[in-house]
Amino acid sequence: MAAMELLCHLVDIDLSELSKREIILIEAELFACVCEEFKEIFRNQYKDYFHLMQLTKEEENDMLDNMFVRLVISDILASEEYSLKGVAYYIDIHEDVVQDIMGGRNTDPSATLFRRTIDLHRTVRRDLYRSIMRKIAIKILE
Repeated sequence: MAAMELLCHLVDIDLSELSKREIILIEAELFACVCEEFKEIFRNQYKDYFHLMQLTKEEENDMLDNMFVRLVISDILASEEYSLKGVAYYIDIHEDVVQDIMGGRNTDPSATLFRRTIDLHRTVRRDLYRSIMRKIAIKILE
């Protein structure tokens, strides 16, 4: 079952009763929620650094936004399921582009690259995404 269908099932939404536009809006909201959850995971990973640098919450958010795809790719590489070359192949971009992201030279990748990176990450970290989906469902139901 796709993430969208799973979430709708968990919160008792019948997708067949929604228009295509409403489904797209729900998908966009779901994507934004997943990204926010990951930002919090990454924020927790870097909390000591943020504290040391005495960054404000806004500065932390800016840093996390600029490094988001890089952090996701790093997490994929840490799984050892894919190499840098494998990530580039899966995302369907030249390896140099991935190296630019990892080196901090490209902090604003295209939406297509971002989406493909998240798709790959979902295959590598299925359990984490399930956990995030449950957390989002609970928030929606509150």
